[in-house]
Amino acid sequence: MKTDTQNLFRVAIVGAATLKGKELKEVLEDRNFPAEDIRLLDDNESLGQLESVQDEISFVQPVTRDQLDKVDFAFFASEENFTRSNWNLARQAGSAIVDLSYALENETSVPIAGPWIQRELGEPTPLNLESNAVVIAHPAAVTLALLLLRARKAAPLASAVATLFEPVSEQGRRGMDELHEQTVNLLSFQQLPTGVFDSQVAFNMIGRYGPAAQQPLESSERRILNHFRRLVNERVPMPSLALVQAPVFHAHTFSIYVEFEKSISAGDFARVLAGEHVQIARSPEEQPSNVNVAGKDEVLVSLRRDPAHENGFWLWAAVDNLRLAALTAVDCANLLATVRPHGKVQ
Repeated sequence: MKTDTQNLFRVAIVGAATLKGKELKEVLEDRNFPAEDIRLLDDNESLGQLESVQDEISFVQPVTRDQLDKVDFAFFASEENFTRSNWNLARQAGSAIVDLSYALENETSVPIAGPWIQRELGEPTPLNLESNAVVIAHPAAVTLALLLLRARKAAPLASAVATLFEPVSEQGRRGMDELHEQTVNLLSFQQLPTGVFDSQVAFNMIGRYGPAAQQPLESSERRILNHFRRLVNERVPMPSLALVQAPVFHAHTFSIYVEFEKSISAGDFARVLAGEHVQIARSPEEQPSNVNVAGKDEVLVSLRRDPAHENGFWLWAAVDNLRLAALTAVDCANLLATVRPHGKVQ
């Protein structure tokens, strides 16, 4: 039972009905984030939806000044445009802001943070006493950075090339619905809905969306590489990256080629990769996939030597994209809490 309310925070999840918002609520509860109150806020389409919060039933409410009043942490899990339209309300209310939508990534005063990577590097967080907002690093950038930083412990890296298979959940509920509807319509020989991807995604793999797509795939490539660069700060080579839209609902999967400057054993490589946040597959049943990574906090990885290059290895990796985004957001909030008056907004 919570009794010391002075040591608890008031929290708002903006975009509570989104996929990221629902995952964030679950992680806040799983990690026992010290929340006295969690308010669920979203756009007009989601108002009134019922959710279980801290063993009580709550419902989604509108984003207003009153709802954000005296909120310590405002997590923006909404779409980018909705975040841009509402984040100043939270700032004016004195809330610390954790942006899961990337809407604030170009704000000069708002750092991009990936606590997993800061801990891996043994570096301090980019937050200070003046920090009142942070953007979470993209889950794919965090995964690539973590694996390549671990890899360099085995031997100097010569190069890295990665293909990222993107799930439709990166486009939110509408992306999930469009893949489902396309699948059903294909099997019943009906016209395909293409409002999100402007292309057939069901039973298909594509490297680019259609020209009328809501958000080009190339913009995600640029974001991932930008976040990777800011996380590792030239400590490892920039990987060549290609995104492929896969016909799957959840989880990033990666095919990564790593070439070292000298030959190393597969066992040595596996040992440096393994550790906090990374689980190495030891059997066929443990091979990384969209299915077996669901709900896990770790990156699942298998590796094999390249048959044509003695110094080269292939990594096959998977991570729950929504879970990692939520974990990063909660880690960022914990870091912000260390530089803010506990349980107070002003």
